[in-house]
Amino acid sequence: MRIAFYAPLKAPTHGVPSGDRRVAGLLLAALAHAGHRVELVSTFRSYDRDGDPVRQAALRAQGVAFGERLAAAWRAGSLEARPALWFTYHVYYKAPDWLGPAASRALDIPYVIAEASHAPKRAGGPWAIGHEGSAAAIRQAALLFAPTRHDVPCLSALLGSTERIRPLPPFLDPAPFADARAARATHRAALAAAHGIDPAIPWLVVAAMMRPGDKEASYDALARALACLRDRPWHLLVAGDGDARGAVQAALDAAAPGRATFLGALDAARLAATCAAGDLFVWPAVNEAYGMAMLEAQAAGLPVVSCDLRGVPDVVLDGRTGLLAPPDDPQAFAERVRMLLDDAPRRRALGEAAATFVQRERSIAVAAETLDRALSQLVAAAPRAKRAS
Repeated sequence: MRIAFYAPLKAPTHGVPSGDRRVAGLLLAALAHAGHRVELVSTFRSYDRDGDPVRQAALRAQGVAFGERLAAAWRAGSLEARPALWFTYHVYYKAPDWLGPAASRALDIPYVIAEASHAPKRAGGPWAIGHEGSAAAIRQAALLFAPTRHDVPCLSALLGSTERIRPLPPFLDPAPFADARAARATHRAALAAAHGIDPAIPWLVVAAMMRPGDKEASYDALARALACLRDRPWHLLVAGDGDARGAVQAALDAAAPGRATFLGALDAARLAATCAAGDLFVWPAVNEAYGMAMLEAQAAGLPVVSCDLRGVPDVVLDGRTGLLAPPDDPQAFAERVRMLLDDAPRRRALGEAAATFVQRERSIAVAAETLDRALSQLVAAAPRAKRAS
C-alpha cells in the first residue's frame, strides 16, 4: 500500500544525528521491507523547545495548512497516487502532529502513530497548545504503536482502553553490528594501536551526543559511578560530541584521570566497530525514552549496564542481556559495573545473549512483520483507504 510518512520532531533527513532521526529512518526502512510504498511527505518541524504559546499557535496554523494542501493535491490527482494510510512517528506535547490529522480527515484514510506520549501534567501549562494538539492526534489515531510499556498507562487513560494500542519494541538492522562483531579482534587491535589503549584490560563503551540537559546529566551520573571504580583496571571509549563536550570531558577526566578516550561523533560503521571492540556498554540513560544506542551495543555483542527507569527495561533485559541499577544511585550503578568487570565469563555470556536477543526479537524483519500485519488489517477495514492502496 501507499503510506504517507511524517516525523514532526525530527525527520529522518534532518542534518543533526540523534536517536529520533535514527528511529524515523528505521521505521521507513521497516515499512519498505514489508513491501509498502512509503513517502516522506514533509520535513515540517513542529518542535517548540521553550513553551512559547505564540510560536505554538503559528506552528499549528502552518501545519494544518500544510496538511490540507497535501490532501488537496492528492485529491486532485489520480486515486492510485493517494496514500492509503498516514503514519506519523513520535508525537508529544513539544512536537504535536498538525499535518497528519488534517490530511487524514480530508482524505478519509486511517491515521497511525508510532511512539506517542501523553503527559497530563502539561495541560494548561506553557505547552498547552502542543499538549492539546498531541492529545487530539492521539484520540484520532486508528492505531498507536508503543515502543515500551512506559507510555501505555497515560495513553490508555486518554483513550479509555488499550484496544488501539499495539506493542512495537525498538528494533534495528542487526547485520552491520553482526559483521563488526565477527571482526572484533581486528577492530580492537586497530583502536588499541590508534589510541594507545591496553587491549588486555576491559574496555567500557559509551555512545551519546553531548548536549545540555538529560544527556549531560547522564554523563555526570556516569562520571560519579566511574569514580567509585578507580581500584579496577578499565578504559572508557566515548563516542559522541556536542555543545556540552567541554563539561562532559571535564567530568569524566576528573572522575578517572587518564582513563577515557574521546572519539568524537562516529558514523554508523565506526560506531558498530567501536561497540564490537569493547567489553561493556555503560549508560545511566537519565530521562531517556528507551535508548537506541543500548540496543545497538547489544547487537554488537556488548552487555549493558544502565538504570531501571522509563523504557530502558524494554531494551536491556535485566540479568539476561545486561544489568539494571536503581535510578539516581551512582554507587549501585558502579557495583553492577564492578560485577561484570570482575566476571569475564558472565560478561561474555550476557554479550552473547544480547546479540541473540536483537537478532531474534528486535530485528527490522521482525518489526516489518508486526507493522505489516497490523496495518494491512486496518486498511482492509477502511473501504476508501483500501481503494487507494
